[in-house]
Amino acid sequence: MDVLSDTTAKLASLVKGKSKTETTRKPAPGKWSVAEIIAHLADDEMVIGYRLRKILEADGTPIQAYDQDVWAGFSNYEAIPLDESLQKQSVLRSSNLRLLRSLKPEQWQSYGMHAERGRETLQRVAEMTAGHDLNHLAQIEKILSSR
Repeated sequence: MDVLSDTTAKLASLVKGKSKTETTRKPAPGKWSVAEIIAHLADDEMVIGYRLRKILEADGTPIQAYDQDVWAGFSNYEAIPLDESLQKQSVLRSSNLRLLRSLKPEQWQSYGMHAERGRETLQRVAEMTAGHDLNHLAQIEKILSSR
């Protein structure tokens, strides 16, 4: 929960004072820029919020996988202003954290059946989301520190 709670502020801190050139530069061909990573995090937060709610609606609910690269393409991540993605991620994360903090202990074991990974409890979804955050925060730091 600490990672989930801290990510939004860390994202804002990492990009504060950075130029559009810095945040839209791709580290290599076929790799996402900082702005695209944050657009992805915002979309992922929307997906996670839906999954959390579907799991709470009914144990064993199917959890559909999605192709992040296809989403990046049709969503045109390159064209989304960084501030918009930061705001979207922040609002959705706040909503998801509010829900997670309201759970009763037994609700953390509510589960869905992910199409690729199988049974996933709400606890596991939260853990994977935190790991996903840490991975992308490190990726952003690396991109911004390189020339």
